[in-house]
Amino acid sequence: MKPAHLQVRGHETGIAVSITETARERLRGLLGRDHLPSGEALLLDRCGSVHTFGMRFAIDVVFLDRHQRVVAIHHDVPRRRMLFNLRATRTLEMPASGARRHGLAVGDSLVFEVAS
Repeated sequence: MKPAHLQVRGHETGIAVSITETARERLRGLLGRDHLPSGEALLLDRCGSVHTFGMRFAIDVVFLDRHQRVVAIHHDVPRRRMLFNLRATRTLEMPASGARRHGLAVGDSLVFEVAS
């Protein structure tokens, strides 16, 4: 996975993002983890649907279009759910309530600054 930092509306959020690079990484996602720390997120590239079957914790799911604009946000998604968005090309998974905490809103443009 490729490390990056999330910027929203031109401001650094302090969120460390892991960007999936392979189909295997996308398939695994957050499965097998006990939690996702508040300062971390996972970006699933080329992904417009997710499921939380087998997950051990709730997450926020943020769907992004090809311009990295937020097209939908699902807060506090519990285990055993399936979500999809026809306009989404990427999906950002955050700890539950993370989207609210960082003030994410539909229409926001997100920037993922790849860490060097």
